[in-house]
Amino acid sequence: QVQLVESGGGLVQPGGSLRLSCVASGSILDIHVMGWYRQAAGKQRELVAGLGTGGITNHAPSVKGRFTAYRDNSKNTLYLQMNNLTPEDTAVYYCNYLCKSKFTWGQGTQVAVTS
Repeated sequence: QVQLVESGGGLVQPGGSLRLSCVASGSILDIHVMGWYRQAAGKQRELVAGLGTGGITNHAPSVKGRFTAYRDNSKNTLYLQMNNLTPEDTAVYYCNYLCKSKFTWGQGTQVAVTS
């Protein structure tokens, strides 16, 4: 099985930046997809960015140009660099691992953007 641990969340002002990290451990297969999701209070969980094994990244329209997801395969770590944060970015951010149609989720890390 795979385990995911997110970190890097916190409280920032609008326009600020944060970098989230997701460390994966366990039986990680070569062919898989990882990504970042977020869930705001009272809202459904939504996709932020998805990354394939080869590093191909897709970002949601709401964050494109502001957020950058990338990975360091040597460290089994997924990152999300978040710039120009707005209050609408406030949410719990989750890392996920997808292999053979099975999702594995981390515990999430809270991001709060407020003045």
